[in-house]
Amino acid sequence: MNLYKFIKHPTLFIVAAAFTTGCTKLDQGLNSTLNNDQASNALGSNGTQLLLQTAYNDVGGPYSDPGNILALQEVTADECVVPTRAGDWDDNGKWRALKQHTFGADGIDIIIGQFNSLNKLNFDATNVLAFNPSKAQAAEARFLRALSLYQLLDLFGQYPFRNPGDNLLNAPKVYSGDSAVSFIIDELTTIIPDLPATNGMSLANVDAANTLLMKLYLNRGAFNNREQPTFDDADMQKVITLGTAIMNSGKYAYSNNYFDNFSATNSTSKEGIFAYPNTSGVATNNSGIHNMWWATLHYNSYEPLAPQSGWNGFSTVADFYNSFGVNSTPTQTPADTLLDKRIGGRFYKGCTDVSGIRPGLLIGQQYYEDGTKVKDRKGNLLIFNTNFSPDLKETGPLLEDVGIRVVKYVPDFSGNGKNYGGGTAGNWTMIFRYPDVVLMVAEAKMRAAAADNAGALAIVNELRMARGAVPMTAMPLVNPNDVADPNTLLAERGRELYWEIVRRTDLIRFGVFMKPWALKPASDAAHLVFPIPSTALAANPNLKQNPGYN
Repeated sequence: MNLYKFIKHPTLFIVAAAFTTGCTKLDQGLNSTLNNDQASNALGSNGTQLLLQTAYNDVGGPYSDPGNILALQEVTADECVVPTRAGDWDDNGKWRALKQHTFGADGIDIIIGQFNSLNKLNFDATNVLAFNPSKAQAAEARFLRALSLYQLLDLFGQYPFRNPGDNLLNAPKVYSGDSAVSFIIDELTTIIPDLPATNGMSLANVDAANTLLMKLYLNRGAFNNREQPTFDDADMQKVITLGTAIMNSGKYAYSNNYFDNFSATNSTSKEGIFAYPNTSGVATNNSGIHNMWWATLHYNSYEPLAPQSGWNGFSTVADFYNSFGVNSTPTQTPADTLLDKRIGGRFYKGCTDVSGIRPGLLIGQQYYEDGTKVKDRKGNLLIFNTNFSPDLKETGPLLEDVGIRVVKYVPDFSGNGKNYGGGTAGNWTMIFRYPDVVLMVAEAKMRAAAADNAGALAIVNELRMARGAVPMTAMPLVNPNDVADPNTLLAERGRELYWEIVRRTDLIRFGVFMKPWALKPASDAAHLVFPIPSTALAANPNLKQNPGYN
């Protein structure tokens, strides 16, 4: 998106909205113009709310589709891989480039697309502020804008910004470094008193704003120096204070079944803090959350749609699977489901009895609901395994089978299976979840000047026990010599938050993003941030290309 040009004529979008609502007559002469007040009046009393809803709608796609922000945060990390399977999933090598950190300044559409989509959220949220919003509407819009700015800063190291009323002849200002962090912190601190206390997790709310504040304080030192992150004690105390208040609020509790937080009925989850709402059977504003399982499952995974019931792409690796076996080594068989509920492999009503799919990490022979063994398209038994070729170009008998599959969101089979792949699944997209708050508090306790390792271990073990996992007896932050060490806080964050768009950020903050791991050699510092798209650089001279991409 050319943000500089796009923001010059905000009233055009307002007038378009007025025409589409069909509820307002505009008596304007030929070649006349509307100022913001006139456009707001033309839309009527509900006009600003329509603009706010547009900004909310912008959240769905980037956070729900695995080919968007998740690809940048997870494929570049150690939990996700997308191998080329003969002619499938090659896409000019972009998935390998993301995985092995060989991407350059241009050429990967995902990087360009997410810069644009996040700036669209930035623009649409800012646009609300130009049309006489109430205090609550303004606070919600500024939260959504803060979310987009945080994500842009995380991924790209900078973000463009313009307030309503700024001189449109000038290119938007660009924030980077500590000033970028401080600006978002100030925004969130200012709006929290105006956020409605009745807002649930589908709307901007106080706990969501405080969770985002926690992320900013925890990552400030990494955003300022990604090669050598630092952690100021005052920032860590802020994380602890904010997180402890959420933990003591009584609003949240761990779900009895981990995967209930990602099911088609997860709108009632007691772990959700901020989420994008979807409705089963309804296509309007649906985020495409079904792609979370469609991208990973095999062509034959759901018999009624075989051989078109999945795209057979996104997978995970043995090291991540093994991380669930704290103080032990999993045997990579279905019996490992006894280790930790989050590894999956268990019966899930409404899913396993319909399709045979057992949410979580799918490994070994796959079965349909009647016990029949699933076969691949060539008639071989479908046995998911970890035998990747080093170059991620799969051929031969393992072409369709290689890769442990991740089914984090439970497929929605309501409507006689129509929502499984019809773009109408009802699973809400979890963006902020209570366990992340707990784990951030634990991390801040360990990073504080007077470290409280015992306190951190205690709250992590409470989470582990809720997940059916054995308590840990010791827990360093990270093992810098072994990123895959399962006995660390970094590994616990992986087990709890896998494929929830935080892993790359975690690896950078823990100082191991450039280390070698499965299927990736050691990488250089340039890839700690993504390149700014050339179209954006051309449109806004205040944006600067990140080092290493010139």
